Amino acid sequence: MQAGPPTAPVPPPRPARRDTGPWPVVAAAVTGVWAVLVAVPGQLAGWVVDQLVLVAGLDRAVAVWPVVALVTVLLVGAPTLALALIPRSPAIRATGRAWLAGTLVLGALTLLRALPPVHHEAYLAALAATAVVVAVVLDRLTHRRASAAPARHGAAAPGDAPAGSAPAPGSAAASGDAPAGGSAPAPGGPGDGVARAGGRSGRFGPVTLLAVAAGLASLLPWVWVGALGGALETLLAGLAAAALGALAGVLLGPAFWAVFAVGTPPRPARLVLVGGLVAGVTLALLGAGAGQSGAQLPALLLLPPLGFVLGALEAAARHAGRPAGRGPVRWLVGLALVGPLAFTDPEEVTVLLATTRDVPFWVAVATGVAFAVAVLLAVGYGVLLARSRARAPRRGLAGLTAAALLAAVVVVYAVPGQPGLHGERLLVVLREQADLTGIPAGAPGRAGRDARAAEVYRRLVATAERTQGDLRRELGRLRLHPTPYYLVNAIETDGGPAVRAWLAGRPEVARVLVSQRLRPLPAAAPPARGTVPAPTGPTWNVSLIGADRVWSELGVTGAGVVVGSSDSGVDGRHPALAAGFRGGDDSWYDPWEHRRTPADRGGHGTHTVGSAVGRNGIGVAPGASWVGCVNLDRNLGSPARYLDCLQFMLAPFPPGGDPLTDGRPQRAPDVLTNSWGCPPVEGCDPGALRPATAALAAAGILVVAAAGNTGPYCGSIADPPAPYPDVLTVGAVDRARRLTRFSSRGPAAGGAAKPDVVAPGAGVPSAYPGGGYATLDGTSMATPQVAGVVALMWSANPALVGDLDRTRRILADTATPAGSPADAPCGGARNLVGAGLVDAYAAVRAARAADLG
Repeated sequence: MQAGPPTAPVPPPRPARRDTGPWPVVAAAVTGVWAVLVAVPGQLAGWVVDQLVLVAGLDRAVAVWPVVALVTVLLVGAPTLALALIPRSPAIRATGRAWLAGTLVLGALTLLRALPPVHHEAYLAALAATAVVVAVVLDRLTHRRASAAPARHGAAAPGDAPAGSAPAPGSAAASGDAPAGGSAPAPGGPGDGVARAGGRSGRFGPVTLLAVAAGLASLLPWVWVGALGGALETLLAGLAAAALGALAGVLLGPAFWAVFAVGTPPRPARLVLVGGLVAGVTLALLGAGAGQSGAQLPALLLLPPLGFVLGALEAAARHAGRPAGRGPVRWLVGLALVGPLAFTDPEEVTVLLATTRDVPFWVAVATGVAFAVAVLLAVGYGVLLARSRARAPRRGLAGLTAAALLAAVVVVYAVPGQPGLHGERLLVVLREQADLTGIPAGAPGRAGRDARAAEVYRRLVATAERTQGDLRRELGRLRLHPTPYYLVNAIETDGGPAVRAWLAGRPEVARVLVSQRLRPLPAAAPPARGTVPAPTGPTWNVSLIGADRVWSELGVTGAGVVVGSSDSGVDGRHPALAAGFRGGDDSWYDPWEHRRTPADRGGHGTHTVGSAVGRNGIGVAPGASWVGCVNLDRNLGSPARYLDCLQFMLAPFPPGGDPLTDGRPQRAPDVLTNSWGCPPVEGCDPGALRPATAALAAAGILVVAAAGNTGPYCGSIADPPAPYPDVLTVGAVDRARRLTRFSSRGPAAGGAAKPDVVAPGAGVPSAYPGGGYATLDGTSMATPQVAGVVALMWSANPALVGDLDRTRRILADTATPAGSPADAPCGGARNLVGAGLVDAYAAVRAARAADLG
């Protein structure tokens, strides 16, 4: 008895129509090359523009990626559309359709990069959702075309496929590894093992398992060198990778491979070489849109070789008597994309970290190894699976291979990798900040400064303890690991977008900032080392501002004054710096690695401290002492790390001490040198550190800060703390007293004139880790020299210690003219060079003569 209605006889398929001559093939080849030549440079150009804007300190160019998307779609879409419509060859038209769909997908996904990189979770969620929507739309169009094809062409298969091609999408053979109708080839025939295993296993037949194995092999380099972000970020990255894998399954589904499966059985070489090449270009287009700016670059190189792997898997499946279906494509592409999406923070793929063996270096290593793995897989699978007489692997062997590679991924992640979650944290700034008005000036000099610092510390801590209690308890109950701060009344905590939204809605919260946290590296970058020999006398910059005359003629070297440095660290054993370290258990703090003794991997902090207090002719105030704190790790910081160090400068505490209870404001340094800024990429907004510098000023501690190196743009003094009115902001000049091109310009926010003064900042020699020296450029180099001048002034007249207004006035009144552009842009010379070039000799003489009565 029949189980259903009788089946109508299927007419034999019409012979495939083919073009004569080589021109359609040439057109397809040229179009493929053109698509790659447009997509790859376009993605590189967009990333480079992002990096240039970041380095220049300009506002993020949101329009960059929409422009890249539009240009790519127009330049690539037109020839691929022509290829999809004009030629009569089914294979070439299918090629055009695949590339046209890939181009449109690239355009849609590229638009998502308009989302700010700091909101990575939102981007990943949008990427996953967009990929799913596009996949559903393309899938329905494919099914509609497949159902309409018989009506238009009689019995021709979808895509004008020749005899022996795959069934239409949606049929039994297209849905998994099972053969059409549930039947298998005759026992003993070619591919018998695959067919029988596939019939027993359903979706996870040997071909799908081999695709899983290939995807896990591509993932291995990333679990070795990369690190995961937060829990939600990792989950969304996995969902985005899976969605992109599903989208690849639609682009490279059975209808795509059918036109390359010519002959009975199909010729493997055509599937692997021709089909794989077309699939590789399609995957390049998909990879170009797979990830935020920077994360898509590895996918551009990694995915194309996998097209040949898919061709080999398709050949193996058809050798067994049925197409592979979409499963292998989904698994292979999805697993391959987990690496760049989940194990890399796109904000860390930046030129800011490219000077050392940091994230960009390791991303390049992982990409190169993954590319080599993909090429080896393409060759290996092609040789082992696509030979017409080779016996296809059985499901057991394929499953064992996939299981072994899964175990390898787990072991590599847990042992040489960086296990755990390393997501960003949140800085919750409370509405109520401490009231620091009415603090008595006290006695002149250090005694009065110490009394003010103690009162400021008391008020700040009292405000934090009174206002943070409920929120800290609730965050602790949720196991979000809150860390309280008092210099700015704030709490740093774990949490993603949901926690951020919840916190932002609480009445006691003013705003919530993202506090960036760098992901760990597989190996520490080699420490910086100085290679320049020691100077034989005062360096040119020290002589230019007259500091050497202060030593020789006035007998003042900065003795009795303490300079505090917040930077990458300090090489405490450097011969020019070792004797100047104040010592004790409260003169050094490293919130990153908790090292107990001064050290510096990057070199920047050693150089700046050397310019302030270094001996052997490099420092402006060689008799002053220094204390240090590490607020930069691998050249990046965060609002919380900057606060860690600024709090330590207000009230130093011993190792392991609690800043809120163990601070010693009487041990605070006198003047702070800060050659750093906190841009939005690190999580700061314009007011993030404003209460901190106001509190330090109220305590009588002078904050000297670099203007930044984002010139020659007007208004480029923007990153905290440089724009703040209570900060002494320093620009840079060269040997000829001319403003350097890189020195940031004012006006600051609200029209305030900045910088306040300038100092030498081009080609400045100073100490560098390892006992050597180095010559560097930047307002970072100019800033510590001004801090050194203040140390000389206060050493010459200790009654000036803590008198910030009079100190600033003397510096401005004694400054000498500095060269600036003739047309004086940016609102005039005050926004270029401030009061002018600091004159240490004149300032110290004026400080000595100051009547403080």
